[in-house]
Amino acid sequence: MSVTPDLQPVLPPHEVRLGLDTFGDMTVDEDGRPRTFGQVLREVVEQGMLADEVGVDAIGLGEHHRDDFAISAPEIVLGAIASRTSRILLGTAVTVLSSDDPVRVYEKMATLDGVSGGRAEVTLGRGSFTESFPLFGLNLSDYERLFSEKLDLFALLRSEEPVSWEGTLRGPLRDAQVYPKTEAGTLRTWIGVGGSPESVVRAARYGFPMMLAIIGGEPSRFAPFADLYRRALTELGRPELPVGVHAPGFVAATDEEARELMFPHFKANRDRIGAERGWGPTTRMQFDMEVENGAVFAGSPETVAQKIAKTVRQLGLSRFDLKYSNGPMPHRHSLEAIRLYGTEVIPRVRELLAG
Repeated sequence: MSVTPDLQPVLPPHEVRLGLDTFGDMTVDEDGRPRTFGQVLREVVEQGMLADEVGVDAIGLGEHHRDDFAISAPEIVLGAIASRTSRILLGTAVTVLSSDDPVRVYEKMATLDGVSGGRAEVTLGRGSFTESFPLFGLNLSDYERLFSEKLDLFALLRSEEPVSWEGTLRGPLRDAQVYPKTEAGTLRTWIGVGGSPESVVRAARYGFPMMLAIIGGEPSRFAPFADLYRRALTELGRPELPVGVHAPGFVAATDEEARELMFPHFKANRDRIGAERGWGPTTRMQFDMEVENGAVFAGSPETVAQKIAKTVRQLGLSRFDLKYSNGPMPHRHSLEAIRLYGTEVIPRVRELLAG
């Protein structure tokens, strides 16, 4: 399997790419009235435009198939953002490859890459939500095998040469060509990893850069996974590849304002998911602990920049993406967080890392 490190450089700390992610969380207006799916999708496009304007390096859109998130087809929303931006990288966060077809994913992302002038990137994952499996007629008992086989096929497709492949859950290919071809000869591709050693080693085996999803606990506890990934690459005879982190957060003028604005919406989102998965309600104490010592990057621009810079150093990152959308938080607060992230957090992170 070929690797194209020119598309995914391992960057020195002060050149780390700093991005933003959203799942298109269903929001409310200033009076607490729910927004429609269409309104939220149009707001995500506006958020992507602002991120481009203020110097954010990348925006990633997650895929979900449930009523608390608006984005089920991130490639289409990314295409809308592409038409109104000029420089920002446009990615998925993540594409649930297990319940999609690798050929179709490659075609859609290669199309996005073409219309955006080479700015597309895809992050592949198994999906921590399972709604898409019954929706597309797939059996959850095949969860592991679906991802393994489809990832194997996707890795072959990245060569953009004729592909022959055979698995057990999809029809075989014989010298198949996939179009359109990208101008670079392949797609920027990451694998999203939640933190299991098996997933880390698999990312290294396929030669894909690794994106760690850190949604709870101290970021430094993921350093062993970054180290394992680099050791596995070395043992497999592969070149060094980037490591990235995706984590939730929010930026406001002060630490107090960031916490007060974020907490009720963060709680609404976590409690909805927690009720489905058997977690207890999120308390303010738990939230504050995650902000102070855990996975939530919330606060003033200086506070968020310091925490990002520390995490970049600890894990040797080439990429950090802040998941800035938080449950039903109104659109204007997300816009202000994006503005502060681009104009104040990013320059400060680079300053801290250069020092």
